[in-house]
Amino acid sequence: MSSGAEASAGQGKELGFWMSAALVVGNTIGMGIFLLPASLAPYGFNALVGWGITVAGVTVIARVFARLAQVFPESDGPYAYMRSTLGEWPAFLALWCYWISCWVTNAALAVGVVGYLGSAAPALAGVPPLVLALSLLWIFTGFNLLGTRTGGRVQVLTTALKLLPMAFVILLGAWLLVAEPEAYSRNPPTTPLTFGSMLAASTIALYAMLGVESAAVPAGRVRDAARTIPRATMAGTLLTAAVYVAVSAVAIILLPQEELAASGAPFADLLDRFVGTGSGRWLSVFVVVSGLGCLNGWVLLSGELSRTMASHRMLPSWLQASNRYRAPAAGLVATSTLATLMILMNYSKSLVDGFTFLTLVVTAAALPLYLCCALALVVLWNRGGSGRSAELLVLGALGCAYSVFAFVGMGREPFLWGMALAAAGIPLLVFLRRRGAAEVSRVR
Repeated sequence: MSSGAEASAGQGKELGFWMSAALVVGNTIGMGIFLLPASLAPYGFNALVGWGITVAGVTVIARVFARLAQVFPESDGPYAYMRSTLGEWPAFLALWCYWISCWVTNAALAVGVVGYLGSAAPALAGVPPLVLALSLLWIFTGFNLLGTRTGGRVQVLTTALKLLPMAFVILLGAWLLVAEPEAYSRNPPTTPLTFGSMLAASTIALYAMLGVESAAVPAGRVRDAARTIPRATMAGTLLTAAVYVAVSAVAIILLPQEELAASGAPFADLLDRFVGTGSGRWLSVFVVVSGLGCLNGWVLLSGELSRTMASHRMLPSWLQASNRYRAPAAGLVATSTLATLMILMNYSKSLVDGFTFLTLVVTAAALPLYLCCALALVVLWNRGGSGRSAELLVLGALGCAYSVFAFVGMGREPFLWGMALAAAGIPLLVFLRRRGAAEVSRVR
């Protein structure tokens, strides 16, 4: 290959290992972990067992994406993986559900930030949470309509800000273990260990780990994708899992179960109790900054994904529209409007209950992507016969099993929501395909 051809081939391949790993960590760590201890509090020690199940399952899913990147090094991400193995319909439905999970994530992030915003800025305590959540969503939609873009350095910085408060919580837990070990036996959770509770807790915990696919989604922009994506995916997943389990354990063991379950800012309450009244406010500032950065990123991703899907005739063509700042204006407004509806529908619940329900809907909408990518490995193994490594079959089977396990664990209501949202995409694709065929016929 000539030097000119090499340069052309390298255009757009700006993501290396560190940036790809930061995408995994940065997109996975949002507001989930900062409210998750409250959502998991009713399960007591079942939550820690559930975390173990979740970490094992998500590690398998991360390996599924890593292996697909090795098999399809020139593809542009999960849609290409699925379409080449399972066909157009499964690929569409999985990506449609993933698109839904993106804008539902925006609703969950806005709700989650509000819980800590009252602690970080007491002056806003009198503003209704619904007004705050909707304001944050549309403020960041407005920023993205102006063409706001997050570069690599900003992504790494945002990731560092997300890790900083959690590192402080882990250090606090380690210090208390040495200086005041009795704190760990003062308020043990009383909920008995049961399989059903472990299953439910593991499904709630899964929401916080959604995003392990982040290095694979922009595969077309990753340098040496066959090598970089697997390394970045596994490193980012394992780092995130280790941090999550540590901070969840500290909160669940050190705070009384009833107090933790009712808390809108669990880690702020933890610092107020063990460091000093008012200290949690400073932690809340970092949490809010982290949550807002994540909200901005997912709002942007929702708009860009809408434009991309519209260009492939998987969404109405008007969602391709850009404004004078080259921002995906139609996609941004559409997805933020849908996120607004989700927020309005769930503010009849308490802050923690509304957040927990939204996280389960997001999980239900994201799982088809994981299931289909796992099935893709099974199809690849079957096509290759004895020439394909048995690892493809084992990984694919384990990935499918965990995805089904998570579907069962989330309960009836979120599952039905996920299925209904997925089914809504079927008539849309049929309509778009027929209209596209009709347009081709008229041209001919």
